[in-house]
Amino acid sequence: MKRIVLGFALSLFMIVSYGQETANKKASIQLIRNATLVFNYGGKEFLIDPMLAKKGAYAGFEGTENSHLRNPLVELPVAAKSLLNPDAIIVTHLHPDHWDEAAIKMLPKNKPVYAQNGQDATVIKSAGFKDVRVLSNESHFEYIKLQKTTAQHGSDEAYAIPQLAEILGETSGVFFNQLGQKSVYIVGDGIWTDAFESNLKNLKPDVIVLNAGFAQLIGFGAIIMGKEDVLRVHEILPDATIIAVHMEAINHCILSRKELKEYVKSNGISDKVIIPDDGQIIKF
Repeated sequence: MKRIVLGFALSLFMIVSYGQETANKKASIQLIRNATLVFNYGGKEFLIDPMLAKKGAYAGFEGTENSHLRNPLVELPVAAKSLLNPDAIIVTHLHPDHWDEAAIKMLPKNKPVYAQNGQDATVIKSAGFKDVRVLSNESHFEYIKLQKTTAQHGSDEAYAIPQLAEILGETSGVFFNQLGQKSVYIVGDGIWTDAFESNLKNLKPDVIVLNAGFAQLIGFGAIIMGKEDVLRVHEILPDATIIAVHMEAINHCILSRKELKEYVKSNGISDKVIIPDDGQIIKF
């Protein structure tokens, strides 16, 4: 019994000590391009949704706005080789603007990779990655809690068509929480749903990274959020910081940074919304 109590006390001491240590380390998010982020949190570096190809490497997405344009629309703002040594990789879903052939080829195969479900994990393993983990409500990377959140990558009408439902697929986000750090909600690709609103109200994140490029599926509207959604997030969590990404890099994203900046300014929320350029680092 004494051993159990001592073991518990030691574990608690280690967690508290780790929290005190990381409390002095500021978190940061660097927008690389599109939804690709370098996220330093709790003393660890996460590479999220890596799309590492050169400008114009892939055809535009069929059936979407501006499909004649080749993706990505812009070059990486940093050398791809500088992104290849994270502590862990998180893939919210397998669409090629979040997990592309260049990333699959370049990233070290021994790095831990978190996938949203078993199906995605199997695909990632088949590419040679050795340590693939499935996200859940209770996932951890060392002492950092990673909580999977659901997302809906398009309208109910789009998902009612089997072929489109298969293409859009399942998507996810991740909620990060660590003693001594601000909580961070990486929303992932999705539109506004009751489930998303519940996530905001239940999790109450300090920082929300919102894919806000308003990507358009012809005939079915948005498949990720747009400027009005930025305002709605603020109205629910007025003290939170919103970081808007997934803009100006993929053919079907029609919301520009300029338009979003003008919108948040006109609504008096510029102090709560950060719209980073590619390569920009935000510390908090």
